[in-house]
Amino acid sequence: MSMQSVAPPAISWTPPRRNELKHIPGDEGWPIIGKTFQVLADPKGHIEASGAKYGPVYRTHFFGETNVVLLGPEANELVLFDQQKLFSSTHGWNKVLGLLFPRGLMLLDFDEHRLHRKALSVAFKSGPMKCYLADLDKGIAARVAQWKAKPGVMQLYPAMKQLTLDLAATSFLGADIGPEVDEINRAFADMVAASVAPIRRPLPGTQMARGVNGRKRIVAYFREQIPLRRAKAGGEDLFSQLCHATHEDGALLSEQDIIDHMSFLMMAAHDTLTSSLTSFIGELAAHPDWQSRLRDEVTALKLSADAPTSFDHLEKMPLSEMAFKEALRIRPPVPSMPRRAMRDFTFKGFTIPAGTAVGVNPLYTHHMKDIWPEPDHFDPLRFTEEAQRNRHRFAWIPFGGGAHMCLGLHFAYMQAKCFARHFVQNLEVSLEPGYKPNWQMWPIPKPRDGLRVVVKAV
Repeated sequence: MSMQSVAPPAISWTPPRRNELKHIPGDEGWPIIGKTFQVLADPKGHIEASGAKYGPVYRTHFFGETNVVLLGPEANELVLFDQQKLFSSTHGWNKVLGLLFPRGLMLLDFDEHRLHRKALSVAFKSGPMKCYLADLDKGIAARVAQWKAKPGVMQLYPAMKQLTLDLAATSFLGADIGPEVDEINRAFADMVAASVAPIRRPLPGTQMARGVNGRKRIVAYFREQIPLRRAKAGGEDLFSQLCHATHEDGALLSEQDIIDHMSFLMMAAHDTLTSSLTSFIGELAAHPDWQSRLRDEVTALKLSADAPTSFDHLEKMPLSEMAFKEALRIRPPVPSMPRRAMRDFTFKGFTIPAGTAVGVNPLYTHHMKDIWPEPDHFDPLRFTEEAQRNRHRFAWIPFGGGAHMCLGLHFAYMQAKCFARHFVQNLEVSLEPGYKPNWQMWPIPKPRDGLRVVVKAV
């Protein structure tokens, strides 16, 4: 099928009238602002209180619109697996990300999404992934060596943020961004912060205006680079792969498609991995017993400190993968996932009309006590093969599910285990006595105080 014949799906929708949702229990809060500030202040506490009071289907008001929240694994399966194509990701995420990350893969629907996903998948095949691993391995080893040379108290989150940006630049762009690194970093930070700013228009002086300006900087960078990459064959970095990627009819991705996909993928790889790796190492700092178990696992690989990491080595690190999965359970990098109902549907006895803003919530599901006993306790053994067999397949969804399952899932595992190998082989990490990290959970979890850890050489 020619991509020239596949336009964005002409899906029209109208928000339901207020009285069409009155049969759904809930509290929409104050006029206009609704529950926006309560959700931003404490998303986990708010949704758990709402679920306890109203049940697995409830109505709220967020970002200027009435939303229906669906809770639990069955809701996740209905919305994310979406066999009947009831739910639009485009019209769900657009209000949050549309101005800043338009037409990223997560913001496409149905046939158009499938075709773009297939074109982008070339960048995550075996050959490029091996090149990414080689670059990641060198970059991580060098950064861990720097940390090892300067033991003491470290702000984990900003250190991890700088590392993931540098790694994304290397494996995604094929070279160090160089002197532009701080500017690019600020641009992405402004874009992500603007995605949940209460003021949704780019008025002068607002966070949204800073985010829109950040996007202009990112777009200019990619637009300048695309013809240079297309003139050069053989690049194994993700950007070069996309510059040469084709659709089913052999047509190259358009310049604008590459810009939109690269902007979104860089954001996802940079910000979600920063959050996930910070959470991962933070849990190891708080649980020295598991830190020791992972160190024993890495020691068993019999790798010298400067030996490269291979895929075979990563496959021999099941405990590290389980610990990473448990960190993602406790703090999923995307705590809530919005959609828009394209047709009427029924769930748990409630009929919900077309046009309704619908959300599912990994953060809630990941802390359901009937699925995860002592849900706030860090226990990687929840992810043994036996434990996972007896659990609903949509009880753990840090990477989403269905057609929109994160395309970079295996990249995330690869980077996390490669990082674990070098970190625990060289460093011991702990928390200062009495210190408890303070996490902001939305839009992407991050420690408000940077997460202070103490590192020392092993």
